[in-house]
Amino acid sequence: MEPMFERALAAVRAGVRGRERGAALAAACAALRELPGYTGVYLYVLEGEALALHAHAGRDTEHVRIPIGQGICGLSARTKQAVIVDDVAADPRYLACNLETRSEIVAPILRGDRYLAQIDVDSDAPAAFGPRDRAFLAEVAGVLEPLFP
Repeated sequence: MEPMFERALAAVRAGVRGRERGAALAAACAALRELPGYTGVYLYVLEGEALALHAHAGRDTEHVRIPIGQGICGLSARTKQAVIVDDVAADPRYLACNLETRSEIVAPILRGDRYLAQIDVDSDAPAAFGPRDRAFLAEVAGVLEPLFP
């Protein structure tokens, strides 16, 4: 793992230690937001048939509830897979949060086969995310998974 990802993962671990879920998720978002290109970081929790925004760092979003299957976040919840979009303007599934966003990655937080939540990261740079980000966010998801019932 690259040193910047190692530092961010250590910051996430430190931020969640001993905190209740809301504060831990906020700390995780803030730690991830420090990474280059991670313009907005959003943690959505599956509540019934929708994803509910529980914490974020960076730009605000109007999307505080997203139905499963809608947008890139909903696609991840439906497929239980990470999703990377290199050019959000070219993807009709994208739910625009702001005009500056150019690419997005959504990483699921799973317990076994059960979808619990997701880490959604936006970037103002096109094609900002790749396999290293996917692997890193899977590690972060593993740190966050115990926070969910």
